[in-house]
Amino acid sequence: MSSHAATAGPIDHHHDPSTTTGIPNKKLFMWAFLASDCMFFGSLIATHLIYRLHPPAGTPDPRDIFAIELTSGSTFILLMSSLLMALAVNSIQAGNVATTRKMLLGTIVFGLIFLGVQVYEFIHFVHAYGLTLSSSVFGSTFYTLTGTHGVHVAIGVLWLVLMYVRSFKPEDESLGQGWVVRGLFHFFTFAAMIVLSMYTLLGFVHTFEAGGGLNEFFGQYFLAVFGCMGLFAALIWFAKPRGPVDFGEANAIDVESMGLYWHFVDIVWIVIFPVVYLLEYVVLS
Repeated sequence: MSSHAATAGPIDHHHDPSTTTGIPNKKLFMWAFLASDCMFFGSLIATHLIYRLHPPAGTPDPRDIFAIELTSGSTFILLMSSLLMALAVNSIQAGNVATTRKMLLGTIVFGLIFLGVQVYEFIHFVHAYGLTLSSSVFGSTFYTLTGTHGVHVAIGVLWLVLMYVRSFKPEDESLGQGWVVRGLFHFFTFAAMIVLSMYTLLGFVHTFEAGGGLNEFFGQYFLAVFGCMGLFAALIWFAKPRGPVDFGEANAIDVESMGLYWHFVDIVWIVIFPVVYLLEYVVLS
């Protein structure tokens, strides 16, 4: 047995047909997509920088609008999500499904925190400063660039949720039809939990910004809080073990492709954050 193990070579974590380059097809496709997305974001960033150098009359001072501490915190959260995503890839390559699920959930939560901060930021800019897509060139380039990145994060969160639900597919093919129905309910429960929890969190922030307290918050958002608790209990029920699953090391290439996308989204924000936010403080101070 030891001689066989010695000659068997390294374990193939991809289980995917390879091209003549030796790169699995799924990974090659993802790299090609990310390369095209690089050019797309490059054009948006360049447009913002060009108009920033020649601001039209009436353009607001970004330093009067930005809450750099809040954005810095959400940036740190997004970057930490890449660590969890990397751990998810390592776990599935080792065939550890339970840890993979935990890391996927952690990445989802961190991604949602980032999105929640961005939604709050956009709403605050509109109501407090009147900054909209059509109010100024700065508003147009700012919302287009950061909003496009936010859409990419939202797509990544959706992909993560689908992968998490996929990890519960039973190994017994006779349960296929039941798995599909349960998987759909699992997904929609997760989606409802995300939407309702973000609505409740934003309501909590707005209540305290308006000078209200916990009593006022629970009086206005009691049903939302109760709904979040019910949906959370349902997600725990869906996550209960039901025997062997058709998800493991053979799916490592799928998780790895998802990880490439998520890391790309984080890297793009590493460029956007200093270009859009920090540069204003460095140059104008």
